[in-house]
Amino acid sequence: MAGSSLLALIDDIATILDDVALMSKMAAKKTAGVLGDDLALNAQQVAGVRAERELPVVWAVGVGSLKNKAILVPAALAISAFAPWAITPLLMIGGLYLCFEGFEKIAHGGDDEHKQELHAALADPAVDLVALEKDKIKGAVRTDFILSAEIIVIALGTVAAAPFIQQVTVVVGIAVVMTVGVYGLVAAIVKMDDAGLYLSQRPDSNAAVRALGRVLLSAAPKLMKLLGVVGTVAMFMVGGGILTHGLPFAHHLIEHAAEAVATVPAIGPLLHAVVPSLLDAVAGVIAGALTLAVVTLGGKLLRLVKKPA
Repeated sequence: MAGSSLLALIDDIATILDDVALMSKMAAKKTAGVLGDDLALNAQQVAGVRAERELPVVWAVGVGSLKNKAILVPAALAISAFAPWAITPLLMIGGLYLCFEGFEKIAHGGDDEHKQELHAALADPAVDLVALEKDKIKGAVRTDFILSAEIIVIALGTVAAAPFIQQVTVVVGIAVVMTVGVYGLVAAIVKMDDAGLYLSQRPDSNAAVRALGRVLLSAAPKLMKLLGVVGTVAMFMVGGGILTHGLPFAHHLIEHAAEAVATVPAIGPLLHAVVPSLLDAVAGVIAGALTLAVVTLGGKLLRLVKKPA
C-alpha cells in the first residue's frame, strides 16, 4: 500500500512537472517577442558606458530587474487569484503600450537623438560620469519594469486556467529564466567589441584568430542596430497579437485569412504560418499610430489648458 501510494505520488508529481514544462514552453514562446525588444533596449541603455564599467552596470540593472519581478510576480498572481477577469484587460493595455512605444520609436527616428546627447555628455569634462552612470542604471531599470510586466502578464495569461501552484511555478520560472537570459546576452553583446579588439591585437594569435576578432569588432555595432529593428518589429507583432486576441472579431478575421491563404498551391502551409503574424504586426502598427496621435493631441490640449492667459 505504501509502495503503491509512493508510486502514485511520483506519478502525480511527474504529471504536474510535465504540465508545468508544457505551459512554460507555451509561455516562453509567447514572451519571446518581448525578449527581443528587452535585449535591444537594455543593450542600448548600457551602451556608451566606459568599457571597464559595462559589466558592473549590466549587473546592477540585472539586480534591479530581479527586484522588479519580485514586486510584479506576487502582484500578478494576486490578480489571477482575486480578480482573474482583469488579466485580459491588463494584457490589452500592455499590448497597446508596446504598439505605442514601437510607433513612437519609428516616428521619432529611432535613438539617433539620444545617442547624440549621450556622446555630447561623455565628451563634456564637466559632466559627472558617476551620476551619469547612475542615471543610466535607473533608466534601464525603469525600462525593464515595463517589459518585465509585459513578460509576466503574458506568461500568466497562458496559465490563467491552471491550478494556482502551477501558475506560481511557471510565472516564477519564466521570470528567472528571462532575467538570466536577457542580462547574460546583454553582457555578451556589450563586451563583443572588447573581445574582438582583444583577439585582433593579440601578438601571439594566428591569422584566423585575428580575423575572428576583426569580425566581432565590426559585427558589434551592426548587431546592436539589428536588435533595434528586430525589437521594434517584435513590439508590433506581440502587441498587435495581444490586441487581436482580445478582440474576438479581429481574431476571427485573422483566422479566416489564414485559412484562406492555406489553400494556395505549394506555399499554402507557409502562408498559413506567416500571415497571422503579419496581420498582427499590421494591427500593432495601426494601434500604435492611433495611440501616438491621441497622446500627442492630448499633450497639446493639456499644454493649451495650462498656458497662462
